[in-house]
Amino acid sequence: MPLLPSNPYPAAWSSLRTVLGHDWLTGMRGGERVLELLADGFPGAPILTLLQHRTAISDRINRHPIQTSCLQRIPNIQERYRFLLPVFPLALKTLHTPPADLLITTSHCVIKGLPRPAGGRHLCYCFTPMRYAWLFFDLYFGGNPARKACAAPLLALLRAWDRRTNAGVDRFVGISRHVQDRIRRFYGRESDLVYPPVDTGRCTPDGRPPGDYDLIVSALVPYKRLDLAVRVYTRTGRKLKIAGIGGEAARLKAMAGPSVEFLGRLPDDAILDLYRGCRALVFPGEEDFGIVPVEAMACGRPVIAFARGGATETVADGISGVFFNEQTESSLREATERAGDIPWDPEAIRHHAQSFSEARFISGMADSIRRCLS
Repeated sequence: MPLLPSNPYPAAWSSLRTVLGHDWLTGMRGGERVLELLADGFPGAPILTLLQHRTAISDRINRHPIQTSCLQRIPNIQERYRFLLPVFPLALKTLHTPPADLLITTSHCVIKGLPRPAGGRHLCYCFTPMRYAWLFFDLYFGGNPARKACAAPLLALLRAWDRRTNAGVDRFVGISRHVQDRIRRFYGRESDLVYPPVDTGRCTPDGRPPGDYDLIVSALVPYKRLDLAVRVYTRTGRKLKIAGIGGEAARLKAMAGPSVEFLGRLPDDAILDLYRGCRALVFPGEEDFGIVPVEAMACGRPVIAFARGGATETVADGISGVFFNEQTESSLREATERAGDIPWDPEAIRHHAQSFSEARFISGMADSIRRCLS
């Protein structure tokens, strides 16, 4: 079944020989939803990626020819790949870009380092410059002094490689003004702005009143700052449901009280039901954009968000959510109390979310592709 009710893609796309590149295919998160739409728009395009976990990826992606790197041959690589970050640039050399008019990479790590196709152009839809090398170093490595000391020189090499390979990109597209600023600072390049797509046709209110719980939908990783929310909701006794998996699961569960419930990995329909039934969505980290808050808003639910990063571009303070200004327990707690006192209008919240629809994403990408090819 097609994602949209009619074909929203420009007719010119059908005549372009196009190759798609994505860092890795190990689950369906926001980046893979972006790739799905591009894959639908270029139905014959091969996809180049470091590794693939086929059963964790949608049929809309899997029906494309997928070329993986040498990493795919390592046993159980889907569970171990993050430990191999320093060798990703070497693994990328085992991928070969076929002749094409256009290479589109959807990148947050190394895939933008793919060579430009012979005679073609390279457009990079940049989720963020490589987060591990440029950002959140202490969150990933600061807890272990030996690990930090070993990582520092390797990450310096990764930053140099990342900066050098941006010369192979003809045009950058940032997912938010926040990311555009990073592209400017780290790469010295300007970029177009195209917000990621949110399926506002599927994410809709169902008319029920708000429930008695707040919600987090997130990977359980350090920079998401879920520990902050777990401590606040444990101490206040308010109900918090957390959907997602990740390396922080054991640590977060150890600090959680009985009011915090961990749901693990859930299918899309279960997540949609949680959006519709929650009192508010909690978003405690600094994100590059954040599709999850927009999905919750499309369901008519407000967002309690840290006032940095992409959330400042997607959440309208007092209309579709509230902000807290510091990543402290007192600041988040005050925001949750404030959110509980506001008489939210689900229709106004949803109307705001519709600014980030799939149709707007496709239109924005079409403009960027035209500029790249010209």
